[in-house]
Amino acid sequence: MTGTTWRFCPQCAHELSLVTQDEDGGPKERMRCTNCAFTHWNNPTPVLAAIVECADRDGQVLLARNAAWPGRMFALITGFMEAGETPEDGIAREVLEETALTVDSVDLVGVWDFQRMNQVIVAYHVVARGEIRLSPELAEYKLMAPADIVSWPAGTGYALAKWQRSRGIEPRFMSFEERAAQAAPKPDAA
Repeated sequence: MTGTTWRFCPQCAHELSLVTQDEDGGPKERMRCTNCAFTHWNNPTPVLAAIVECADRDGQVLLARNAAWPGRMFALITGFMEAGETPEDGIAREVLEETALTVDSVDLVGVWDFQRMNQVIVAYHVVARGEIRLSPELAEYKLMAPADIVSWPAGTGYALAKWQRSRGIEPRFMSFEERAAQAAPKPDAA
């Protein structure tokens, strides 16, 4: 079972237990409350991702490094939807909040599963412009020509590769080992 680990019922505060129960698709084991019958469905969370093409920087793509990540791993701008907004509005807001760039256009690239995090990635290509000012959530960024980006073997990396193909660029992928090496913290040089 992946995703959030719930220990207590949000309705009655009784401890949750793994209970098998018949559902439409047959028996299913889920975290359930034996006191009030609450079920934690553990459905995947939608996450929005942006391939940010900078219109005022010769079409370079902005990749960013999250401040919480170890190592020097750069990726797409991502975030969660807010209640009451469309996915398109959500990704434009995330790009503005995280980079200070104004989004001119938003086009759906596709949807990918990211089971390790119990998420569904909804990826967009956005054309944006302005002065880049990172939020505290991001540590640094780099701008790259679309043909120079090496994709990674996971949800947003697959989105980037599909977008590259749509531009006539045959994507290159780094191995899992190369991706892990990027994510590993570097020892301090003394």
